[in-house]
Amino acid sequence: MAAFAGIVRFVTTRCAILVNNPSQCTVRLTVTNNCFAPDILAMASQLSKIAIKDAMQKGSVWLKRPGTKEQRIRKSRFQLQTGDNISLFYDMQVLAKIPPLPQLVAREKNYSIWNKPAGLLTQGTRFGDHCSLLRYVEKEVDFCRTAKLVHRLDRQAQGLVVLAHNQRAAAALSSLFQSREIEKRYWGVARGRVGEIGDRLVCDTALDGKEAVTVVTVKDIVGVHDVSILDILLQTGRKHQIRRHLSMLGHPLVGDTRYGHTRESEDLLLCACFLAFICPLTGKNRRYSITPPSFPRQAVEI
Repeated sequence: MAAFAGIVRFVTTRCAILVNNPSQCTVRLTVTNNCFAPDILAMASQLSKIAIKDAMQKGSVWLKRPGTKEQRIRKSRFQLQTGDNISLFYDMQVLAKIPPLPQLVAREKNYSIWNKPAGLLTQGTRFGDHCSLLRYVEKEVDFCRTAKLVHRLDRQAQGLVVLAHNQRAAAALSSLFQSREIEKRYWGVARGRVGEIGDRLVCDTALDGKEAVTVVTVKDIVGVHDVSILDILLQTGRKHQIRRHLSMLGHPLVGDTRYGHTRESEDLLLCACFLAFICPLTGKNRRYSITPPSFPRQAVEI
C-alpha cells in the first residue's frame, strides 16, 4: 500500500453511523502524500478496496486538484498528489442499480436524439453516473465519445433528449433552448378532469421567481379512472415545470410522488414525445417524435 496521510472529514450523519450502516457514507480527504485513491479511501471509509474501485468506475469519486475544476476519477491507479482534495459519495443502493437502456432515435452529424426510458437519469449525480444517458453514450456509442448535454429530462419521465457531439453543436443547440426556438411537446396523464376534450389551458405562474409558461390541451378523458390525457406544450424550461404547474392547477400527474402525493409504486405518466426546430448548424427543419406509451388503464387506481 502506498504511504499516505490525510485529513478526514465526515460530512454527513450517514457517515457518522458508518459502522451500523455500511451501505452509505460520504468522505472528504485532503491528501498530504502521493498515493492511490482506493488505498486512502478504503482506510478512511472502512469499505473494501473492491467496493471503492467499483464506486470509482461508476462515478462516485471526485477529485479537486488546486487550480483545476472538480472532476470524477475512475482509474484505480490514478496518482493522487499532495494538496489534492478527494471525495467519495457512496450509496450501495445507487451503485447496485442496473440502468434501463436508451434507444437512438436519430443520428445527425453534430448531435443525436435519444429516447430516454423512465428511471434513467439524463446526467449523473454526486453519487454516480452509471445510471445516466450521458455516461451510457460516452461508454457505448462509438460515434459520440464526448457527448455534451443540451437539456435535461426528469429521471421519472421518459422521452426525447438531445445530445451534442461537440462543443460547437452544444453551444448552438443550447442557444435554441434558451431562446425558445424549439417546440417541445409532452404526453401526460393528470388526475381529475382538467377540462372538456379540446379545451386549452395556459398556466403562466412564475416558478422560482422566473417566467414559466405551460400550455395544456385536453386530448381525452378516461371517466372510469377520472383522469385526463393531455398534450402539453412547454414554452419555458423551469425545473419540474410541467409537474409543478399541473399540481398548482389541482391536477397532478399520475405517478408524481413529489407534487402529487401518489404511491411510490406508480410510474410517472409523462413522456417528451415531440421536438421540432431549425438546425442552427445546417438551417434545415428538424422534427423528431416517438409514440407515447399507451395509457395503462388497469394500473391506475383513484
